[in-house]
Amino acid sequence: MYIKPIQIGDIEIANNIFLAPMAGITDKSFRKIVKKYSNPGLVYTEMVSSRAICYDDQKTWNLINQENEKRPVAVQIFGSEPDIMAKAAKKIEDKADIIDINMGCPAPKVVKNGDGSKLLLNLDLAEEIVSKVVEAVKKPVTVKLRKGWDNENNVAVEMAKRIERAGAKLITIHGRTRKDFYSGHVDLDTIKQVKYSVSIPVIGNGDVKIAQDAIKMFEYTSVDGIMIGRASLGAPWQIGNIIEELEEKPITNFSNEDKLNIMLEHINLELEEKGSYIGIREMRKHLCWYLKNLKNSSAVRQEINQIENVDKLVQVLKAYFSSL
Repeated sequence: MYIKPIQIGDIEIANNIFLAPMAGITDKSFRKIVKKYSNPGLVYTEMVSSRAICYDDQKTWNLINQENEKRPVAVQIFGSEPDIMAKAAKKIEDKADIIDINMGCPAPKVVKNGDGSKLLLNLDLAEEIVSKVVEAVKKPVTVKLRKGWDNENNVAVEMAKRIERAGAKLITIHGRTRKDFYSGHVDLDTIKQVKYSVSIPVIGNGDVKIAQDAIKMFEYTSVDGIMIGRASLGAPWQIGNIIEELEEKPITNFSNEDKLNIMLEHINLELEEKGSYIGIREMRKHLCWYLKNLKNSSAVRQEINQIENVDKLVQVLKAYFSSL
């Protein structure tokens, strides 16, 4: 009833529950883990700077590496210069199944340059960016936006119409303003208004943590799909559990032993991609999320944040889980 394939341009996506792009989180190893244990219809890279792509910055190219990864994968770009955005999209086109434009990031370091959600204060510029990116590439172009800069500037419906007019094939709407960041509750009314204002697919985003949240969003807004981000932190199986429940299938239960094995698998993937020094440091936040709601985990979380050796890290995790 709720789970169905979704068409994005000429690409059919197997199901309509997506993993959100999250800066510093949705790297290749995290995407692989979520795909394995949840099988979302679509995953996204971390957002990458259009300027950095045009400058051939190697760290930025590493962020969109999808070698040996199950497709499809969308690459999300950000920027506020139409020609640079178009050039960057063209440069990465062969690396992406879908190119997504970020118009929602609220981070100060992004908006101070006029990028991300700051574009929602200049709708002409935002529309020009979408139009030029669409013209530059043959791959489907999508856009992720918030409802506006603040509640006095709720521009989501007008922006959605402009995005469709510019040739984008799908819109994801996070029902918060930039001023909100992640506080308060998602505005389902705005998401619903966006859905009914355009004919291209609309994905709802915000506050979906469990299946009941997804059902509420589907029922109230009639969106074509749902994007889930923070609920998957430390729980790469959560999207899969939501899909199972929406399909009225038995939910897969993960024991503590299962969770430990997933954590060890995640560590190995991260170290393969980034090496020991960076990989261990990148994994610290993930491991703390995995452990967050487990019994007496505060001490082990503190210890993990000091460990620099993978063997020691594995030893500490195994000892902790054997104590549960």
